Amino acid sequence: MTTATQKSRVLLESDEIARVISRLAHQILEPDDAQRGVVVIGVRRGGEALAQRLTSEIERISGKAPALGFLNINLYRDDRVTHEMPESQIPVDINDRLVVIADDVLFTGRTIRAALDAVTDLGRPAAIRLCVMVDRGLRELPIQADYVGRAIPTSRREHVKVALAPQRAASDEVTINAHAT
Repeated sequence: MTTATQKSRVLLESDEIARVISRLAHQILEPDDAQRGVVVIGVRRGGEALAQRLTSEIERISGKAPALGFLNINLYRDDRVTHEMPESQIPVDINDRLVVIADDVLFTGRTIRAALDAVTDLGRPAAIRLCVMVDRGLRELPIQADYVGRAIPTSRREHVKVALAPQRAASDEVTINAHAT
């Protein structure tokens, strides 16, 4: 009989996460199309806090707060994952605007594929970009992030957890758990 053990390792702590979010916000503001107005949309659950932190940082840098929304992608999933989540909240018309989808971890690409379908059902943005805190690789779909906090190659047996508060907190951290049997 074997017993499963779990080894956890901290990859990013609060101060480094704050620097990463600042860098991501600067990168989002760099292209010319960002000057016409940005809409940051967090994918419900994992991307909500990142979207909130990005909009605060973009406002601090530029003096202008981008529109902030949240997206429930359950209806668009193809992997039969069902979770009760609040409905989408998109406060502005996204037509002809730069939409930045924010999520905590990019893994297989299925969540982002669903988010893309949901966003395009809402309108026709000028462009859609993807911002993730962690890109862990192992894609099943041809999806790449435009803005990546950290690229952390993983195995399928590992789990990346992003604990991020809506505002900077000492408890912010990114950990990886390796399951061994």
